[in-house]
Amino acid sequence: MTRLRRQATVWAFLLAWRVLRLVPTSLAYRLFDLAADRTYAGDGDSVQRLRANYARVRPELGHDELEALTAKGVRAALRYYVEAFRLQSLDGDRVDSIVRYEGAMPELKGHLLAGRPVLAFLGHTGNWDLAGVWCARHLGKVVTVAERLEPEEMFRAFLDYRESLGMVIHPAERGTYALLRAQLDTGEPVVMPLLADRDLSAGGVEVDLCGHRARMAAGPAALAVETGLPLYPVTLRHERIGRSWGMVVTIHDAVDVAPQGHPDAVRLTTQACADAFGAAITRHTEDWHMMQRVFIDDLDPARDAARRAAA
Repeated sequence: MTRLRRQATVWAFLLAWRVLRLVPTSLAYRLFDLAADRTYAGDGDSVQRLRANYARVRPELGHDELEALTAKGVRAALRYYVEAFRLQSLDGDRVDSIVRYEGAMPELKGHLLAGRPVLAFLGHTGNWDLAGVWCARHLGKVVTVAERLEPEEMFRAFLDYRESLGMVIHPAERGTYALLRAQLDTGEPVVMPLLADRDLSAGGVEVDLCGHRARMAAGPAALAVETGLPLYPVTLRHERIGRSWGMVVTIHDAVDVAPQGHPDAVRLTTQACADAFGAAITRHTEDWHMMQRVFIDDLDPARDAARRAAA
C-alpha cells in the first residue's frame, strides 16, 4: 500500500467515525447497503472468497441461491462498519434496546458471579464490538485480542476506539498468549472472547467444519485446557428491528474441555467448538462475513486437486 493510499484510507475511516454519528440510523444503513451492492457487483477477491466459503458451508444451494446469499453476506459485512462507526454515540439504554441474548447466559453469568474467568470462542459473525459493549455493561471486564490491520494508523485508531468502549485489547503478536494466560491466572472474573476462524495458512488446529477440513486458532482451546476454565462458543447474528437492525448473541453450551494430559486435548476441544460454530453458520450463513481463507482445500490448492482427482 502506497503512503498516499494508506493516508487516504486512514482519513476516510476517521471521517466516517465523525460523520456517520450525525446521520439518521436508517439512512446510514441504506448508504452502506448501496456500497455493499456495488462491492458485490465488483466481484473482487473478498467477495469471491466469501462466495467460496458459503459454497462449502451450504453445498445444497443452486447458483442463483448462492449469489443471493453472497450479496446478503456482503451487506452484513458492511453493516458491521455502520455500527462500529456509530457505536460511540450510543448510550447504554440504546445498546440494551438493540442487543438480546439467548442460550446458556445464566450458566456463563454464574461462573462470573462465582469469581471465575470465562473463555469464549468467537468467529466472524455479527458485530463483536457491539457485543463487547453489551458484555462490559452486564457481565464485567472484557479482555480480548485484535488482529493487526494495515495501515498501522488505522489499527491504532481501532484499538483506541475499542478501548474507549470499555474493553482491554491486546494486539495479536508474539507474546500475546502469555499475557492472556497471566490475566486468567489472576482469577479476576473477566470475559475473554477470542476470534478463532481466520486465515491460518501457516498454523492453527485442523478440524472438521461443516464437512470440510479447516484450520482454526488454537488459543481458546489451549487456554481452556491449561486452566480448566469453561469455554463457550458464541455466535452473533443481526435481526430486523423496525427500519434498523439489532443483534442476537447466542451463548452455546460450554464444550467439554479435554484434560490437560490428553495428547490431542487442544484439537478435540477446538473441534467441539467448531461443531457448535458450524451448526450456527449453516443456519445463519449470511451473518458469517468471513472473507479470508479458512478451509484446507483453499489453503492448499494442490491438495484439493489431488482429492478431486481421486474422487
